[in-house]
Amino acid sequence: MNLTDLLSVNALLVLFLTTLLWLISVRLKNVSIVDLFWGTGFVLISWLSLLYSDSAESRGIWLAVLCTLWGLRLSLYLTIRNHGKPEDYRYAAMRSRREKTFWFSSLFIVFWLQGGIMWIVSLPLQLGATSSREMHWWNYAGVLIWFIGFVFEAVGDYQLSRFKRSNTGVMDQGLWRYTRHPNYFGNALIWWGMGIVAFEVSHWWILLSPVLMTFLLLKVSGVALLEKTLTARSQGYRDYVERTSAFFPLPPRTTVDAQRS
Repeated sequence: MNLTDLLSVNALLVLFLTTLLWLISVRLKNVSIVDLFWGTGFVLISWLSLLYSDSAESRGIWLAVLCTLWGLRLSLYLTIRNHGKPEDYRYAAMRSRREKTFWFSSLFIVFWLQGGIMWIVSLPLQLGATSSREMHWWNYAGVLIWFIGFVFEAVGDYQLSRFKRSNTGVMDQGLWRYTRHPNYFGNALIWWGMGIVAFEVSHWWILLSPVLMTFLLLKVSGVALLEKTLTARSQGYRDYVERTSAFFPLPPRTTVDAQRS
């Protein structure tokens, strides 16, 4: 199967699955289930791409395995974290603004929108599965970058969940001492890693995938959105902001350094 056909098949897969999820969300009156599907959706795309590729070369296998480890861990973590909880505040706010029409408009502004983003971001997984070229040193460097990102995301999530079980203050320990969002930083590295694994000089545009993911994490659904709510909650978090890097891990600033900045 050529790349154009594969892209079309995966687009239809994403369209079908997000529409099915939407129907379930209408019954549950909870669209947060789309977040649980986020990681698993990429896993399905990666293995379907490998299945329909003409040959299972090492690049495609590397990408499918790396994506599976990331995607299933993320979906499992979010499922456990959100079990028994009400609809996420972001979607609840959207529902309150649209009231009677949200059940239908959520298909476009939540499910199909995230599905479209998923299809674009997954381009390295799809293109990498169809590549028959041998991997170069920079492709293996991408595996290392992915591993560092996976550690930041998984350890960051674990440290935060453990902290919340017995504390109510601001989490500023472990990886959270060096960055306010180690999980988002790790997620960005994961996608840069997979983008570099899939990278070939003739297909440089494939790196638009991690660029888009990093932009979303920084400016749209990640750091920027979360900071708006957290900063307004307590003076403790505002002090945390003053001394701790927002995204890239850096040594915490002293009180004097924070005041000067």
